[in-house]
Amino acid sequence: MLKKLKLDRDFSKYNYLSLDSATVNGLDDATSFRTVRNAMQIVGFMEDEVQSILELIAAVLKLGNIEFKPESRVNGFDESRVKDKNDLKEMCELLGIEQSVLERAFSFRTVEAKMEKVSTTLNVAQAYYARDALAKNLYSRLFTWLVNRINESIKAQTKTRKKVMGVLDIYGFEIFEDNSFEQFIINYCNEKLQQIFIELTLREEQEEYIREGIEWTNIEYFNNAIICDLIENNKNGILAMLDEECLRPGTVTDETFLDKLNTVCAEHQHFESRLSKNSKFLTDHSLPHNCFRIQHYAGKVLYQVEGFVDKNNDLLYRDLSQAMYKASHNLIKLLFPEGNPAKVNLKRPPTAGFQFRASVGTLMKNLLTKNPNYIRCIKPNDKKAAHIFTDSLVCHQVRYLGLMENVRVRRAGYAFRQAYEPCLERYKMLCKQTWPHWKGPAREGVEVLLSDLQVPAEEFAYGRSKIFIRNPRTLFFLEEKRGQCLEDLAALIQKIYRGWKCRTHFLLLKKSQVVVAAWYRRFAQQKKYQNIRCSALVVQSFIRGWKARKLLRELKHKKRCEEAVTTISAYWHGTQVRREYRKFFRANAGKKIYDFTIQRIIQKYYLGLKKTMPSMSPIDKSWSTCPYGFLDGTHQELRRVFHLWRCKKYRSQFTEEKKATYEEKLAASELFKDKKALYPSSVSQPFKGDYVEITKNPKYQKLNSLIEDKVLLADVVSKINRANGKGTPRIFLLTKKCLVLADQKTGQVKASVPLPDLSSVFVSTQNDGFFALKLREGATSAAKGDYLLSSERLIEIITKLHCTGAASADRNQIKIDISDEFLVQFKQDKVCVKFIQGTPKNSNSVSCKRKNNRLLEVSIPSP
Repeated sequence: MLKKLKLDRDFSKYNYLSLDSATVNGLDDATSFRTVRNAMQIVGFMEDEVQSILELIAAVLKLGNIEFKPESRVNGFDESRVKDKNDLKEMCELLGIEQSVLERAFSFRTVEAKMEKVSTTLNVAQAYYARDALAKNLYSRLFTWLVNRINESIKAQTKTRKKVMGVLDIYGFEIFEDNSFEQFIINYCNEKLQQIFIELTLREEQEEYIREGIEWTNIEYFNNAIICDLIENNKNGILAMLDEECLRPGTVTDETFLDKLNTVCAEHQHFESRLSKNSKFLTDHSLPHNCFRIQHYAGKVLYQVEGFVDKNNDLLYRDLSQAMYKASHNLIKLLFPEGNPAKVNLKRPPTAGFQFRASVGTLMKNLLTKNPNYIRCIKPNDKKAAHIFTDSLVCHQVRYLGLMENVRVRRAGYAFRQAYEPCLERYKMLCKQTWPHWKGPAREGVEVLLSDLQVPAEEFAYGRSKIFIRNPRTLFFLEEKRGQCLEDLAALIQKIYRGWKCRTHFLLLKKSQVVVAAWYRRFAQQKKYQNIRCSALVVQSFIRGWKARKLLRELKHKKRCEEAVTTISAYWHGTQVRREYRKFFRANAGKKIYDFTIQRIIQKYYLGLKKTMPSMSPIDKSWSTCPYGFLDGTHQELRRVFHLWRCKKYRSQFTEEKKATYEEKLAASELFKDKKALYPSSVSQPFKGDYVEITKNPKYQKLNSLIEDKVLLADVVSKINRANGKGTPRIFLLTKKCLVLADQKTGQVKASVPLPDLSSVFVSTQNDGFFALKLREGATSAAKGDYLLSSERLIEIITKLHCTGAASADRNQIKIDISDEFLVQFKQDKVCVKFIQGTPKNSNSVSCKRKNNRLLEVSIPSP
C-alpha cells in the first residue's frame, strides 16, 4: 500500500507530520487504521472510494514537502520556483494532474476583472501561502465529503420511517492561554447554542407552569442574546466588521481591525479593550494592547487579534482551483466544482467567518424545528483517569454549560411532572379504589390515589393536564410502594400458577394410576390362571403315576422269574466289578499316600496352633507365624475369626451401666478426637456424672426436689459475666428434658433451659474449658441471650448433652460447632468470642476479657 501511495514508512520525512503532536502516548496507530478501514466497509464505502481517499491524503503529505526558491526576473521582481520537483511529480501522479499546470499555479496568479485578465507572479511567501491554502482546502473538503457520504449511507428512508432521531455532538466552550480566531468562532457557536437552550428549556419551563395554571414565582436568569448580537450583528457585529476589513481596499492588518472594534464596540458592556475610548481599561495590565476581551456567559475570554484577518480570508487562488479540476482523479473534481471553466464566478469567495455564521444559522433553524433533548457531559479531570475529581474544572464546566440557571428554575418549581393518564396507570395498584380499573376521569383517580397514600398537600400540585410533584423523595416514595406492591402481585400470580400446576399434575397422576391399576389387575388374573393351570397339570401327573404303579403291581408277579434270572446275572457281574476295582486300587496307591500325608500335616498345624494361642485380651495383637506356606490364607482367616470371637466374649462381660459409659466415651471420641486439644487428657478419666452428690448432700435437698427427672450430670461450672468477662460459680444439672443452672451457695435455680430450646453448642479447638450454649431464636428461655460457661469437665458435659439430644426422637439433635471464633447473643447485642494464644509467660491460667461491645477475648497460655 505504501508503494502504491508513493509514501515512506518514516513519518518524520513529512513536514506536516514532523511536529511533536504526531506521536501520542497510549495510541496504537495500526489498530486505529484497521478500525477505520473496517468502519468504512461497514458504512458502505466501495474499495475504489477508500483508495481515492488514501491517495488524496498521501497527496496532502507530498504537498507539505514542496519547497520554493526565489528566482529574479528581468522586471526586478522575484518569482517563486519549486526546489525539488520529485514530491511535486509524485503528487501529480497520485491526483492525475499535469505537473506543469500545478507548477505554474504555484508561480503565477491570474486576476480577472470583467473582460480583462491580469497575471502576476508569486513570491516565495505567497507560494508557501498558496501551498498551505491548497493543503487545508484539500483536507477540509475531503472531511466535508466524508460527512456527506456517511450521512447518505445511513440516512433514514422517509417512506418507511416517519420519525428520525439525530445526534449533535457539540464542542465545548474553549478558554486557553492564547485564544485566536478558532476559539472566537467556536465560542460564538456555544453562545448560539446556549441561547437556544435558554429559549427551549428555561423559558419553556416557566411557560409550562403558566399553561397548566400552577402558581409560579418568576425567576430572573441571564439571557445571552446581547452577546450573540455583539458578534453576529450585520452592521456593528464583530464578524461583520472583520468581513468589511478583509474586503476593503488599502492596507489591511490586524491592528486596523482592532482599531475599528475599539471605535464601534467601545460602549458595549460585554466588550473590553485597552485602546478603547472607555477609560476604565486604560490601566488594566491584564489586558494587552493587541487583544480584546469579551464577557461570554461562561466567563471572560481574552482574544489575541493577531491572525484574525488572514484566517478569515484563507482564500484559495482560482488558478489552484482550476488546476485541481483538471485532474483525472474522480474525487478531486467533486471537491473543486468552482474550478470548472464553464462556471467561472468572478465574485470574491465568502470569508471563513461568513461561512461559519451561515452554518450556525442553518443549525439553529434545524434545531428550532425539532424537539431537542440535552445531555450534558462533565469531564472530572484533564488526565482521563478514574477517581480524580478536580473541583475548579467541574465548577467551570457547570458554569459555562448554563446548568446553574436550569437548577434555579427547577428548584423554584416542581422536579417531576406527568400527565394524569400515565400517572394513574403506573400507580393505580397502590390504592384499592383505583385498582384494578378506575372508571372516572384520570385527574379524580390521581386525587383519590394521593389522598389514600396521605402524601402532604405541599408536595404536589394539580395542573390542567398534568400532576406536578415538588421533591424527588415523593416520587421515590411512590416508586418504593409500587415495587412492594408488584412483589405482592407477583407472589399472588406465582401462588395461583403453582396451584394450577399441582392440580394438573395430580390429575395426570390420577389418570396414570387408573391405567396402571387396570394393567395390574390384568396381570394378576393372568398369573392366577397360570397357577391354576400348573396345579391341574400336577394333579394329572400324580393320577397318571398312580395308574402306572397299579398296572406295574399287576405285572410284577409275571416278571418274578425273569427278575430271579436277572439277579443271578447281576451277582456274577458284581464279582467281576470287584475284581476290576482291586486292580485299580493297586494302580493308584501313590495318590492315597499323598492325601494321607496332607491330612497329617494339617492335623499337626491345628495342634501347634492350639498350644500357641494368644490371650483373650482384645488389644493383644500377637499371633503365631504360619509354619507352612500353602496354609497362609487359612492362617490369616483363623486369626480374624479368633479376634472376632474374643471381642464377643469380652463384650458379654459388660454390665449395662459400663456399656453406657463406653458408648459415651466412643461418642466423645467421634466429637472431639483431633478437633479439641483438651480431649487427650480426658480419655483416661471415667465419666461419673454426679460430681456434687446432689442426692446425698443436704445442702442441695431443696434443689433436688425441684428436679423431676433423673439427674444425668451434676457439676460446678463457671458462668462468664457478659459485662466484664469474669466467672461466677454455678451448679450445672442435666436431665433428659432440660438443663438447670443454680447458685452454688444457696442452691437457688438461676436458669432452666428446655433441651428443645438449645440449638447448638460452641467450643474452641484450644486446651480450655469454655463452651457457649446457643438458644433457638424466639424461644422463651432465649430472652436473656445465650450462655457462655467454663468447666474442667467440658468433654463429659458436651458428650452427655449430645447423647441426650440424640436419644430423643421428638426433637432435633444438638449441633456441636468447634471453632476459635463464634458469635453469641447477649440480650440485644451480638458478641464475637475470640480465642487467642500468647498470655504472659508467668501465667498458666485462661483469662477472659470484654474488649468492647462486640468482642469478648479469651486468652489461652501457649503450649
